[in-house]
Amino acid sequence: MKSFKNYAIVFIVAAAGSIAGASILSTTSRGNSFFTKRNQVQPPVKAINYEASIPGNLDFTGAAEHTVSTVVHVKTTYQNQNNFQSFDPFQFFWGQPMPQQQQQQQATGSGVILSEDGYIVTNNHVVEDANQVEVTLDDKRTYTADVIGTDPSTDLALLKINEKGLSYAVYGNSDNVKVGEWVLAVGNPFNLTSTVTAGIVSAKARNINILPNQKFPIESFIQTDAAVNPGNSGGALVNTKGELIGINAAIASNTGSYSGYSFAIPVTIVKKVVDDLLEFGKVQRGFIGVSIKDIDADLAKEKSIKKLDGVYVDGLTDGGAAQNAGIKIGDVITKINGVVIKTTPALQEQVGRFRPGDKISVTVLRNDAEKVVEVVLKNKDGNTAMVKNEIGNALGATLENASDDELNKLGIEAGVKIKELQSGKLKTSGAREGFIITSIDNTPMKTTTEVMNYLKDKKGGVLIEGVYSNGMKAYYGFGL
Repeated sequence: MKSFKNYAIVFIVAAAGSIAGASILSTTSRGNSFFTKRNQVQPPVKAINYEASIPGNLDFTGAAEHTVSTVVHVKTTYQNQNNFQSFDPFQFFWGQPMPQQQQQQQATGSGVILSEDGYIVTNNHVVEDANQVEVTLDDKRTYTADVIGTDPSTDLALLKINEKGLSYAVYGNSDNVKVGEWVLAVGNPFNLTSTVTAGIVSAKARNINILPNQKFPIESFIQTDAAVNPGNSGGALVNTKGELIGINAAIASNTGSYSGYSFAIPVTIVKKVVDDLLEFGKVQRGFIGVSIKDIDADLAKEKSIKKLDGVYVDGLTDGGAAQNAGIKIGDVITKINGVVIKTTPALQEQVGRFRPGDKISVTVLRNDAEKVVEVVLKNKDGNTAMVKNEIGNALGATLENASDDELNKLGIEAGVKIKELQSGKLKTSGAREGFIITSIDNTPMKTTTEVMNYLKDKKGGVLIEGVYSNGMKAYYGFGL
């Protein structure tokens, strides 16, 4: 069963407080992400009358009633990814290939309805590599969902079901959320539908390094002690008004189940990602072009920094947005658009809500003097253009024309090589890096342009034929 992937996570807090924040050995499940701390001896804690601090007029019923109808159960189905089909000698003798059994695996999670016409947000790790996504509403209606787009860098995905008149969540403002504020977590833990738990916001702008494989991860979680368990991933974190302030994504646990804290992606990031996926089919990420460090006592002493607030500019991207705006190594960034910045995650969260070409106001301290500069953000390629959503994004692959040496070695005239493989159709079908595509639907493919043009407007099933570097032929099928 693929219901859960177990991870074990070990934190080693970096003394310099670098961008990564911590080095983690991690394990997670599709239904929920976990990170685990080693047991430590804790000093005794003085007990207090916790109930006495709860306001007498606190009422969660309205928020719970509205939110429950907007949270869905997400079930994903996977094929065994070692399912590539190579040449079968029985086909030569009998004229038919031997049937191959495909082992199905399933996983579950949660999602939040964002519009009356069926757009739903969930975690990327809930639907990643899925062959089929099934959504069940609170009233038990079930639908097959389309994956509109994913953003592994924030662990978010956007789904769509064919329905109208649905109850949907109302966006709140995660910037206004305060530590100590009461919140509700709503989801489907352990396949239990419509479960509501309560807690308080324990911290903001937490980086727990659960996306170590992403090149540009954005982790600035809302931390809460509301109980979240496997299956809650993708569910709602709401305030007492019932407004959506986050999407639950991870738990801190020694056991794989709730025993400490849970973490939610702030709704400001959720809204940006969803808007980009709807408009462009791909997230448009703006980059400031700096390498930064959190400021601790050691760094402050080394660099003669008088205050520990802000983040230290340790490096600049050559020709990047910050360098062009006049930001220098040694500057301390203290504000973005007037919002106080104290940590690296807080900076990532603020910059992460903007697109290439957007102008932001950056306040820096330089030689103990405050300076405000206007920075025009750039994309990862160093310009302000929007990144196009090509068919390659759906395939989840970087393609290149096979070299003459590769073609001659394999005795083929032309082909297109899978250079890199990410989440997408090709990986789900079982293809691996290095596979050379020679034909699609029995149509020869000579260049990457031919592959893109052929698949651009393709609907329905696709059969890809090709060969690996060792000469093994293989066939992969998927739908577009």
